[in-house]
Amino acid sequence: MFYRIAADGLVLFHLLFILFVLFGGLLALKWRRMVLMHLPAAAWGVAVEMLHLVCPLTQWENLMRHAAGQTGYGGGFIEHYVWPVIYPVGLTPTIQLGLGSLVLAINLMVYVRLFRRWRSGRATVGRLSD
Repeated sequence: MFYRIAADGLVLFHLLFILFVLFGGLLALKWRRMVLMHLPAAAWGVAVEMLHLVCPLTQWENLMRHAAGQTGYGGGFIEHYVWPVIYPVGLTPTIQLGLGSLVLAINLMVYVRLFRRWRSGRATVGRLSD
């Protein structure tokens, strides 16, 4: 039971991480300290999609599922509603490149805006305490 709950929790964390990779740059517009957490996360997200890497969260989740005696994703809320969002059916390398490009484009737009704000003097680059 513990391993199944841990695996389900890891799937939720995985989804939140993906959302942070996609939209965390918007948080940096408000809280500059977020840049220090978001840039590495965004770089990892782009690398996973563009280089077709296996995310360690997926590997850990599968290990927990096996430890719980599960071989697949039987009938729970997490598996039915969250899993297809993270791993859609028909995900191909071409689609992954597109998703990686989308992540890169969103974050480039946000960080260009943030950089311009810093450059105009409305914010200080060296002061990431907000």
